[in-house]
Amino acid sequence: MNGIRAISGSRGFKVFLLLVLVLLFLIPTGMIRNIIWERKIRSMEVEEEILRSWGEEFVIQGPLLRIPCVERKEIKTRTDKGEETKIQETAFYLWTVPKELLGRTELGTEIKRRGIFSVPLFTGTVRLSGSFDSAVLEKELLPGQTAFPEKAELVITLSSQRGIRGVTAAAWNAGALEFLPGDLGFAAGQAGGIHAAAPQKQGINSFDIVLAAQGGKSLGMVPVGEDSVFEVSADWPAPSFKGAYLPVSHNLSESGFSARWEISHLSRNIPLAWKEGGTTGAENSPGNRISFGANSFGVDFFKALDQYDVNTRAVKYALLFIVIPFLSFFLFEIFLRRNIHPVQYLLAGLGNAVFYLLLLSFSEHINFGAAYLVSAASVIALTTFYSRSLLGAWGKSWIMGFIMLLCYSFLYFTLQSEDWALLAGSVGTFSMVALVMFLTRKLDWGMKPAVPAPIPDDDSVSL
Repeated sequence: MNGIRAISGSRGFKVFLLLVLVLLFLIPTGMIRNIIWERKIRSMEVEEEILRSWGEEFVIQGPLLRIPCVERKEIKTRTDKGEETKIQETAFYLWTVPKELLGRTELGTEIKRRGIFSVPLFTGTVRLSGSFDSAVLEKELLPGQTAFPEKAELVITLSSQRGIRGVTAAAWNAGALEFLPGDLGFAAGQAGGIHAAAPQKQGINSFDIVLAAQGGKSLGMVPVGEDSVFEVSADWPAPSFKGAYLPVSHNLSESGFSARWEISHLSRNIPLAWKEGGTTGAENSPGNRISFGANSFGVDFFKALDQYDVNTRAVKYALLFIVIPFLSFFLFEIFLRRNIHPVQYLLAGLGNAVFYLLLLSFSEHINFGAAYLVSAASVIALTTFYSRSLLGAWGKSWIMGFIMLLCYSFLYFTLQSEDWALLAGSVGTFSMVALVMFLTRKLDWGMKPAVPAPIPDDDSVSL
């Protein structure tokens, strides 16, 4: 019996109990992580609802010229009357890309909110200008194939029909273009578009189209021209360039950004012309189209600080921030000869675990910096005042509060410096382990703690 008491009263057994408590805290931290994920999923659902009503992510492809053609073949058959010849006609389309394509996009942004959730939306103009060369017909048509360039149509595909508010201006060879809804099967997987009759003449045919566009979260484009140049400007301070091509130049400022792309047809896998339908264009039938999406590029209008991502990163450090107060109280217990009950350790750990719930709740309503300040200050104050009853003196409780202040300051720095987060976390953890090893280097872990000496209720006791 005395042996059991000796073991249960040893410092080693106390460390074992603390380790069990630390492992038990994996349960509430896992639950908090699930709550963060559920809130993020809800946020994404609300964003999608707003985007569906507004115009979704805006992706534009084109314009392309769609020219109807006919292929005539002689089919010879033998009958009782001898050999007969029939002319078989098969319709197909010849698609051609612009010889030159210049796109200029100017956007204004706003944050659309629904409850506590929000998503960045934009409105503005998309100007597409350039030219087509009719010489492509002579290169692409085979003997027996005839094109009808006077029936050609200009086609622009959009990721969503709601992404276009209207056509501000549209000209083809100095004449007006009258657009109709529908993309006439330009690109598979797209939800909408517009087309207009554009009779093609011999030589160079020019176009100049200005669209009023709207969308959210991202803008995407496809460089279909033989030589494509795109310029984008917006009043959004935190763009993220994405896709198959990065801009050749860009400018960023607090008031917005501008970017420029220059893309040659040699750097993409979209041909200058292809046939669809008929006997010669089967390889480019609607079921086996060219992959335009693989060549898309653009910019994301993402929120500079996603509170759910930052909360997820913060909760990854939760176990460490349970261990630190446990170690601090344990060292106080050793050097001040104070017995702290495991339940008191448990309550101190719960106080630090609640920090992550506070941070998540506040960050949904105020900016993350303010939410972090309120949450950390609350937990630091709680731990400081609770330490007063455990350590018996205000001076020691203030030391505990200072330790927690350093910890939460370190965590905030780590969250704000994503590129340095791993290095900062590694160095911080190493420093903490080294400090504990130094302070306990002469400690007899198997020895039963001494009977606690009375500590006066003042700040005169020093470590």
